[in-house]
Amino acid sequence: MKVVFLGTSGSMPSPERNSSCVAVKIGRGVILLDCGEGSQRQMVVAHLGFSRVKQIFITRLHGDHVLGVPGLLQSMNLQRREEHLDIYGPRGTYAFLQGFSDTLGGPAFPITVHEIVEPGVVHEGHSYSVEACRGDHRLESWVYSIIEKPRPGKFHPEKAQTLGVPKGGLWKRLQDGEDVEVAGKIIKSLDVADAPRYGRVIVYTGDTRPSEEVVRLASGADLLIHEATFADDLVERAKLDGHSTPSQAAGVASRAGVKRLILTHISSRYGDVAPLLEAAVKVFPETTVASDFLEVDVPRA
Repeated sequence: MKVVFLGTSGSMPSPERNSSCVAVKIGRGVILLDCGEGSQRQMVVAHLGFSRVKQIFITRLHGDHVLGVPGLLQSMNLQRREEHLDIYGPRGTYAFLQGFSDTLGGPAFPITVHEIVEPGVVHEGHSYSVEACRGDHRLESWVYSIIEKPRPGKFHPEKAQTLGVPKGGLWKRLQDGEDVEVAGKIIKSLDVADAPRYGRVIVYTGDTRPSEEVVRLASGADLLIHEATFADDLVERAKLDGHSTPSQAAGVASRAGVKRLILTHISSRYGDVAPLLEAAVKVFPETTVASDFLEVDVPRA
């Protein structure tokens, strides 16, 4: 599991930062978190093929989070994409996609739009699920948690044979955590297999003030990607506009007990991010300020 930051700017891009977009690579697939203007060009630079995108999750319907979607879909059309694509976002996402499709022509491949109306699990996949909670912003904004499903622990066939479990389907059931009965005797999964390996969790906020809902969603996460639009000296401006400062984002990370925090959605007014990082690490030491094309591995515990 690897995270690639394709756009890390706030409302407007800067020479160093593109509009919001984060790619999460899981196996050969890619999840896009937001898709601001210019995201497909960033994908080309990062060597992320358009065909690898399986889902797009939009946090809010504002240009810096969503204006890259029309161009990306048209490029997928030009590449003769046939695979189904799921797009998730706030109420109004369908109307937005339909509006540009009516003007520019719709995708030739199947798309399902999922408008999120309440918190909870919004996507259930084979190897991961995605849960959403509301952000604390002036307008509707969502926060997403990508939750990798547990993997079975290592199976020890010699232990199974010693306990008289015949090779076959029972071995698979035991490795998957199920206790089985053999010749009237219960064989426990942990007698022949290690404990399951818990999956990794990545949480990504859209525009939000510091929020206890985000703290709950991010509890124990391996990585929290949190917006930090304004420096600490503009805390009142951040509150008014529905954003966070570095120390506020760090406070969320600390209360949630996450392993690592990366700050993004940085206002274009900040060319030097050292003061932003300095403020955050005072509250939560394991903090990084994202830059475009930063790649981060999320290792298993």
